[in-house]
Amino acid sequence: TMSTAPRKILKTVFGFDQFRPHQEAIISAALSGRDVFAALPTGGGKSLCYQLPALLRDGLTVVVSPLIALMKDQVDAVRAAGVEAGCLNSAMETSERAEVHAALNRRTLKLLYIAPERLGVDGAYEKLADWGCCAVAIDEAHCISEWGHDFRPDYRQLSRIRRQFPSIPLIALTATATKRVQEDIIGQLGLEKPHIVRAGFDRPEIFYRVEPKRDVLRRIAEFTLARKGRSGIVYRSTRADVEKTAAYLRDRGVDALPYHAGLPDEIRRGNQDEFKADRASVIVATVAFGMGIDKPDIRFVVHG
Repeated sequence: TMSTAPRKILKTVFGFDQFRPHQEAIISAALSGRDVFAALPTGGGKSLCYQLPALLRDGLTVVVSPLIALMKDQVDAVRAAGVEAGCLNSAMETSERAEVHAALNRRTLKLLYIAPERLGVDGAYEKLADWGCCAVAIDEAHCISEWGHDFRPDYRQLSRIRRQFPSIPLIALTATATKRVQEDIIGQLGLEKPHIVRAGFDRPEIFYRVEPKRDVLRRIAEFTLARKGRSGIVYRSTRADVEKTAAYLRDRGVDALPYHAGLPDEIRRGNQDEFKADRASVIVATVAFGMGIDKPDIRFVVHG
């Protein structure tokens, strides 16, 4: 039955014994064909809310997301679990994109992650129906709202999805939405009587500390050395600071690697893979680059 299927897949594909708060309600609303708006804190298990239903549907679930690094992580993870998934973004080689297009045309994919700007090229909007699109998830949905902190013009075109597919379920997910942004997202995407979830954002296991900004490199080094071997992310404001900080930490025995838009794709991707595979414990990144990392054991984040 429908009710046991999600729980079974939760265990067999994703390896979890139970759902986190709100996941089950979101999944059953989406599977019953309803639109959903969900504001869930980062780490609250947003991705499962569209990945799991995708496995129970005939056809393709399209996930729109601007976080290119996170896409790659999630595609790798669901593929490892035996799910046919692919992504389309501007950081990919033309040949890689052609391969994904071929799989879409054969209708062998269950999940397609696509960057919003890719929907506007290669006639992707028009092809969604040919690819068997039966549901769309819009992650980082606050990007569609002018009132959001991260407005992206590419997201504005997403209103086309509802016009093109009046009857398929749309799910909008965000970790940051005021009531005003929420109403705007629902209006922009044309969500109809959506199932709405607003989770509490108090995370008792997370501890914040703010200090005056002095001796930044030395303080970052002290902080990371005190947590040696633990996974962490250090954010710096410029590419030069990222390079300088990564080098400074390496000189002091911390396995740190840089991550910013100025690095060649293969180096940036390689550094991300090293971090994911625990061969580097710290990644130093620019805030602007939108590095989404799907890594369960990150123990600290430093903004310097």
